[in-house]
Amino acid sequence: MAANAPNPILLVEDDAAIATVIIAALEDEGFAIAHCTSIAARDAQLAARRFAVMLTDVILEDGDGLASLTAVRDRAPDMPVIVLSAQNTLDTAVRASESEAFEYFPKPFDLDELVHAVRQAAGTRPAAPDEAGAAIPGEGEKMPLVGRSPAMQGVYRMITRVLRNDLTVLVTGESGTGKELVAEAIHELGNRRTGPFVAVNTAAIPADLVESELFGHEKGAFTGAIAQAIGKFEQANGGTLFLDEIGDMPAEAQTRLLRALQSGRIRRVGGRQEIAVNVRIIAATNRDLTPMIAAGTFREDLFYRLNVVPIVLPPLRERREDIAALAQHFLVLAAEDGLPRRLLTPEAIERLEQRNWRGNVRELRNVVYRLALMAREERIDADAVIDIIGPEIVPANLPQDGGQGGFGAALTTWLAGENPPPGALYHRALAAFERPLIEYALGRTGGNQLRAAQLLGINRNTLRKRIGELGLEPDRFSPL
Repeated sequence: MAANAPNPILLVEDDAAIATVIIAALEDEGFAIAHCTSIAARDAQLAARRFAVMLTDVILEDGDGLASLTAVRDRAPDMPVIVLSAQNTLDTAVRASESEAFEYFPKPFDLDELVHAVRQAAGTRPAAPDEAGAAIPGEGEKMPLVGRSPAMQGVYRMITRVLRNDLTVLVTGESGTGKELVAEAIHELGNRRTGPFVAVNTAAIPADLVESELFGHEKGAFTGAIAQAIGKFEQANGGTLFLDEIGDMPAEAQTRLLRALQSGRIRRVGGRQEIAVNVRIIAATNRDLTPMIAAGTFREDLFYRLNVVPIVLPPLRERREDIAALAQHFLVLAAEDGLPRRLLTPEAIERLEQRNWRGNVRELRNVVYRLALMAREERIDADAVIDIIGPEIVPANLPQDGGQGGFGAALTTWLAGENPPPGALYHRALAAFERPLIEYALGRTGGNQLRAAQLLGINRNTLRKRIGELGLEPDRFSPL
């Protein structure tokens, strides 16, 4: 038995194949395992002895293992619980968070990560519940995000980790991936849901009006300021301020924003009095901020202030298995908006799955609405998809810039700014490329070095060595 686990591990799992794999992995770590397949057997085990950690599936032989955790808390209030689930939705992840689960693992999961979580839980007590927070919506509530793909599971887990705190979140991803939906989900499911949710697209505001829009202005502060105006920060007081397209914010406004984030106070344009504000910041961008920092167009200190919890949204081409569910979801929304009720045949869905979707989920939604409007039959088949939206025109494996620019353009920009001396070009360029690449991998995996190494396709020890040599801090990518 492992030294850090004086009591055995209780595994509640009715899938024999999964249970066998988990038991073998934990026994290899020195843990003793008690296995059962039902809620009744679980309760009997808990009544008989103490356990260091419990792992439980959601769906068991005799009921919902997650819904019955109240009884577990009554018998073993200090025992960490790790939830396993094949119901890979945001709703399930939120229910696990609401039950104060130590960790949530959607199936299929990384076995090494599960073992690591068990080892941590065996020596850790769960955090005290937030007594001030109201209950998080449970089963049956409409979740704002759709998809059960592995690519979305990391997003759901990151969302649930920030619901009971006010940490600043930076959501990144291509246009149309649903960054504002993530911000809305964090607000609506978190501690600040009773406060306002204020969204502002910083790219849509003229550069000379950004500060006035964010911080407000006093009467007479500038030409046209005929009355006092309240800015977005004050409008969002007590709630959440969502700053979309943060990468397009002018430099001077970045400085003011950084000062407001550091002090928790703002000053209206033309004003003298500082005003305390209590807002949670969620920022989003479809741009890679790392080269912008290197070029001096985005403040590095502001990036670190915003990037406390990074959430990276995958493009639709990396979650094609979600296209069917998304398309069906949008057909329902289209009908609710007054369009004819339609059905997609399996062949039509297959056609949709083959497309590149450079506009991501937003493009898919628009296409489904167009299909609902223009289809002649109730059942939309593959021929109707081709007739209405045309054949697939961009293979999924082609670069989005059509082969132009890419690394070559980035290298040209870097050389112009860096101008390395003769004999140092190769090593300096390699380091300049390697640092943002590793930072990207750590950001995608929440600082998990094992998963980052797998994403990069290199050995974990190699990654650890390069992290040390480059002076990187993996902990700052961790969600908590």
